[in-house]
Amino acid sequence: MDVMHPRCAGLDVHKKTVVACVRCVGATGVAVSRTRSFGTTTAELTALADWLAEAGVTHVAMEATGVYWKPAWHRLEGRFELVLANARHLKRVPGRKTDVKDAEWIAQLLQHGLIAASFVPPRPIRELRDLTRERTQLIRHRAALANRLQKVLEDADIKLASVVTDVLGKTGRAILMALVAGQDDPAKLAELACGSLRKKRPQLREALRGSVSEHHRFLLRSLLDRVRQAEDMIERYSLRLGEVGAPFAAAAARLATIPGVSQKAAEVILAEVGDDMGRFPTAGHLASWAGMSPGNDVSAGKRRGGRTTKGSRWLRATLVQVAWSAGHTKATALGARYRRWAKRLGAKRAVVATAHKVLVLVYRLLTDETTYVEDHRPGLAA
Repeated sequence: MDVMHPRCAGLDVHKKTVVACVRCVGATGVAVSRTRSFGTTTAELTALADWLAEAGVTHVAMEATGVYWKPAWHRLEGRFELVLANARHLKRVPGRKTDVKDAEWIAQLLQHGLIAASFVPPRPIRELRDLTRERTQLIRHRAALANRLQKVLEDADIKLASVVTDVLGKTGRAILMALVAGQDDPAKLAELACGSLRKKRPQLREALRGSVSEHHRFLLRSLLDRVRQAEDMIERYSLRLGEVGAPFAAAAARLATIPGVSQKAAEVILAEVGDDMGRFPTAGHLASWAGMSPGNDVSAGKRRGGRTTKGSRWLRATLVQVAWSAGHTKATALGARYRRWAKRLGAKRAVVATAHKVLVLVYRLLTDETTYVEDHRPGLAA
């Protein structure tokens, strides 16, 4: 096999140790390997970088093992050409596995160009990604707390959610605070309704006729406190995202012109794929990396399945939400496509197909640095 990188190294990264194998090809064409173990502290990783530099290494490959690869990546970034490999692509023959053999195997594959590099965005995008993922977790946590609030209300025979769409909205929160304060008169609680819900005061009076005990009040008070804490943290992360994401504000604004893409969704999409589409040769490559393309399973001329491939679960969840929102818009090409696909494929498959279309639009907008323009060709809005 051809030698692509004459002086390269493979790293087998663990929590406490890094096994490095330097593989060099001399003038005679014979490959010589040297292996050495290092710790994962800053001083040890600096020593690793110096050792690789002394050996004349130009390319370094490592497995994506949890989060343990990140310290080594940060320490080597900028000094070497780095390749992050999917662990599933580097499996060795069973019964021949040690840390040293793993490092040697990675170095050997890298030397012959047999490792498909994973997409690792630049540091600003990685920081943006950390923030959006943490905010997403906080939003999910708040939703879980809202569900637990609803369970307590049901236990107290309070049917607030039957009348109020958002239990944590302005009206719902005012009623919950009054319940926690000891108010149990349905008529007085119903008078706390705001806006259009004031028309539903008779239904509210019936829904709030329950039996709230001191135990229920304690649970509601503690859950409301945790909801406020989660909302405060979400706000802090959003403010920080505004600061860190300032250089990408123009790209986020372009994405927000796509039907169904909100400001938060645009931030998540940018954090996952970045603003530079040069890493992906075509929109199809981006869709495949994101896990939004049909899988290939063909044997003997027969197609045995077409399940989508695995990709970023964070990006997939956001794209599906965007597709669901865009699919229910009126007088838009995406909405028309979704409705046509839903009739033929079913709602779930139509959502995934629409999400794929949204990702293709994202690729085009970021590549061409333009905004979304609605397609009004005949038949699309049918």
